[in-house]
Amino acid sequence: MITFNEALKTVKHATKKLEKEHIELSKCLNRVLAEDVVSPISIPPFNKSAMDGFACRQADLKETLEILETIPAGTHPTKTIGKNQCSRIMTGAMVPEGADCVVMVEKSEIVDPNHVRFTETKTKTNICIKGEDIQENDVVLKKGTRIKAQHISVLAEIGCAKPLVYQRVKIGIIATGSELVEPHETPGATQIRNVNSWQLLAQLEKIGITGNYYGIVSDSKEATKEMIAKCIDENDLLIISGGVSVGEYDFIPQILKELEFNIWFHTLSVKPGKHTVFATRQGKYVFAMPGNPVSSFVQFELLGKALVFRLMGHDYNPAIVRLPISCDYKRKRTDRLEFIPVRLNANNQVIPVNYNGSAHINAFTQADGIMAIPREVDEYTEGEFVHVRQI
Repeated sequence: MITFNEALKTVKHATKKLEKEHIELSKCLNRVLAEDVVSPISIPPFNKSAMDGFACRQADLKETLEILETIPAGTHPTKTIGKNQCSRIMTGAMVPEGADCVVMVEKSEIVDPNHVRFTETKTKTNICIKGEDIQENDVVLKKGTRIKAQHISVLAEIGCAKPLVYQRVKIGIIATGSELVEPHETPGATQIRNVNSWQLLAQLEKIGITGNYYGIVSDSKEATKEMIAKCIDENDLLIISGGVSVGEYDFIPQILKELEFNIWFHTLSVKPGKHTVFATRQGKYVFAMPGNPVSSFVQFELLGKALVFRLMGHDYNPAIVRLPISCDYKRKRTDRLEFIPVRLNANNQVIPVNYNGSAHINAFTQADGIMAIPREVDEYTEGEFVHVRQI
């Protein structure tokens, strides 16, 4: 049995990045940069007006000024600003030579069609200076960055229309267990609906990956081995739910050994998800979790995401916040690191959700996050700080 931190280090150590490819900007969301992105230009590329108004000299703010021209955004000024002169200018337009400020149009009075005076004698410059955001040859995004919407804005701004990224990981998903039927089917007296596969598919979609679902495999070693071999052949990573514990029909560890996989771990000192398997073989990966849906959900959030993003070149480190608990909390067993569902109230206090154990996935519909309770900690008092990972 190894600790969660040991398992996380193992996953990162034993996982190699996928190949690289250039892709269109429209397909970049949630992909990972495979190289530093360097800006070929300065941003802004010129001194730019921050608002509609009049470009002039601060020394002339008390005077009546001659209006030389109007400068719309996207056009080049044709006049240089001299003493007691100004140009009408629009937001985003290039500031003319000679001007050192832009006076807001709201602080002006038109004297006649060719002259203006200002209602205040002081102003901010209201000019976005060339290169104040990005200098030419600046590294604007680093290798390993997971691309979000704001990163796409920067890529577009500097003209990086086909960034180099790591390939998206191909992931197969199967559920094991003769007791399972699909959600659209009516369970028999001894059957239950398959929750885990659809839950995992949704968790993958949330991070921009469409999983390849292969269905339910019965409790047959031969059928399970055949399906695992097929999925491994067609994917980079196979995620399995069920079949990893110590029961008579828990074939997964044995099958992986027969398929010449190296099993890095099989038992974790965590709750839920004690029996979680990570195995590798020549650039192929298997991540297998218990059949209880909370175990599957939590272990994918904790370790599965780290594995997926590691393959795609990103070191996944989700934010873990430290917040006060809203009430006293006790637990009976303290032999493992435990994760429980919690929600946050309006005062950002942590409220443990009523939770019956690893089969009670409905508890997570009320949860904002997962609270970690360290090993050998049996209680918290109201107001004590705890650590929460948002989900």
